[in-house]
Amino acid sequence: MIVRPNRPTLESVRHTPIGDLLALPAEHLALLQQDAREAVEAAKRTQDWIEGVIARRYADRAAEARRAAGKDTGTIRLSDGEVEIVADLPKKVEWDQAQLAALVERIRASGEDPAEYVELSYRVSERAYAAWPERIRTAFEPARTIRTGKPSFKLSILSEIERRDSPHVVTAQGVG
Repeated sequence: MIVRPNRPTLESVRHTPIGDLLALPAEHLALLQQDAREAVEAAKRTQDWIEGVIARRYADRAAEARRAAGKDTGTIRLSDGEVEIVADLPKKVEWDQAQLAALVERIRASGEDPAEYVELSYRVSERAYAAWPERIRTAFEPARTIRTGKPSFKLSILSEIERRDSPHVVTAQGVG
């Protein structure tokens, strides 16, 4: 965490009115954003470490409990003193798309409806779509919807040299 005089800390920001935060210099916001990222990364590393310790402590007991219950996957409950441990080993099934397509064609050829057995979905790569001829793109446009995700902003403090050499830096007032 970078400490500069007269700038708020992550702890103080939690209790600062939004209007005061909006009035902060951009450099302070950039440093706060960097501090927050570093704090999240540190917390994630700590969480991963603790989760690893827990997994190492209970993995064998959970596997044995699943074997005893005749299960390869799923949820089992263990206890360790006053603590209940819910150990989940989710089932993750993947299907070979080429083989499924062949099976769908065999079902269709036999006169049955493949929709009774499988869910069919279609996807179009955005890169492929952009490369298609205009007449093909036009045909597909009614089936295409564009949604946006959550906007994000990454602030970086430019050095004096970067500020001088970059004629297209956008300032709060406009392009500088």
